[in-house]
Amino acid sequence: MVFSSPIYAVFLLMAFVGYWSLQKVHLKWQNLFVLIASYVFYGWWDWRFLSLIALSTIVDFVVAQKIFATENQKRQKQWLWLSLCFNLGMLGVFKYFNFFVSELQEFLALFGIHTDPWTLSIVLPVGISFYTFQTLSYTLDVYKGKMEPSESLLEFAAYVSFFPQLVAGPIERATHLLPQFAKRRMFDFNLAKAGIRLIVWGLFKKIVIADSLAPIVNEIFNGYEDASGATLMVGAVLFAFQIYGDFSGYSDIAIGTARLLGFDLMSNFKFPYFSRNIGEFWRRWHISLSTWFRDYIYIPLGGSRGSKVKQIRNIFIIFLVSGFWHGANWTFIAWGALHALLFLPLFLLGSNRKHLPNSDNEGYGFREWISVVITFCFVCIGWIFFRAESIAHATHYIASLFNSGDVEFAIYLLFPFVLVLLEWQLRLDERLEKLKLGRFELPLLGLFMALVFIFRDNATEFIYFQF
Repeated sequence: MVFSSPIYAVFLLMAFVGYWSLQKVHLKWQNLFVLIASYVFYGWWDWRFLSLIALSTIVDFVVAQKIFATENQKRQKQWLWLSLCFNLGMLGVFKYFNFFVSELQEFLALFGIHTDPWTLSIVLPVGISFYTFQTLSYTLDVYKGKMEPSESLLEFAAYVSFFPQLVAGPIERATHLLPQFAKRRMFDFNLAKAGIRLIVWGLFKKIVIADSLAPIVNEIFNGYEDASGATLMVGAVLFAFQIYGDFSGYSDIAIGTARLLGFDLMSNFKFPYFSRNIGEFWRRWHISLSTWFRDYIYIPLGGSRGSKVKQIRNIFIIFLVSGFWHGANWTFIAWGALHALLFLPLFLLGSNRKHLPNSDNEGYGFREWISVVITFCFVCIGWIFFRAESIAHATHYIASLFNSGDVEFAIYLLFPFVLVLLEWQLRLDERLEKLKLGRFELPLLGLFMALVFIFRDNATEFIYFQF
């Protein structure tokens, strides 16, 4: 079930009415309703994969209980390894098995050893990279003593499968979202109104911006060999806004939907294309994933402690793992490596912590805007690797940027231009809570929904469903 589909609108209406009709009865009935609705939502794609979510839920619920129940550190580590092996094993089988097998076959072929291909004909379960990381963070936080395990399997199961953010995030920490299932939730009109604003804004970014750009991006990337350098530059810029509108639009709809149900989800994007360096970009882009890698991989590796060599090693590990998380393809690893190389000078010069969150209040002068443009250009080069089908495709695309010829599809830059203008006005209010629209609220919401309806025929699947 896709957020931008008519069936989801019907589902959300039914879920909203059913959920709030239970607000005066025992809390467990509300949580049970959320759990059932979430399983219906996910099972709409393929009911067989519900067993994976259920199994992941049970394993991590039991593991956390066992870790908390013993003070023996050896036993605690054994239980933790069970959770790690199970969750990462699922990812390994469904997402990376065929990649490693094919790479091993190519490696053996270099030595004249030829083997018959042996791959698995399996479908990648939607959202598996997201909910496995979510359950893993729960087990790790219990192991580290940051929280006590949940005593309610129902609450934990509802947390793991919470449908607004189940298949594409944000990747919620148990310390933030799980306690919300233990508290009574009463309908709040202002919270619901803010949720509707975010849903409409997310649909606009997804359908009007991202889905309108998708066919043009596909045409440019597929026919890059015959395109001029200027056209290829346009294609790279359009893809940057396609993937941003697609993914940030999903996150806005997810956060807005959660608000309709009385829940608060973490922010996942903070206007990343206004970043003034790569460090700031990663503090604004896919925040739930970048902070997950920071807290559960980078810091345990030593983070910014130790020698410079170890610190640089940790930086490259975190970016390479981030790239590989996105998919079993060398293009994603190259994308991560490129960002590591772009981040390294900031780290060595000690300016990687410049422009921390909320630094928008500092204002943007001429120098800052030059930095924004330069950063965006580097990000676009990275997106070429992300979008390309192979390393050869990406390198040929970049080399062809210097070809002469007429520019095509430049008119479509109007879509990013409109989005940038709107987001500049909203940059200090990403939750759309401070807007004072008064009597213009309904007409504006109606206008945006009319645009969504007009552009609905362009609708495509969310890009991050493949991850």
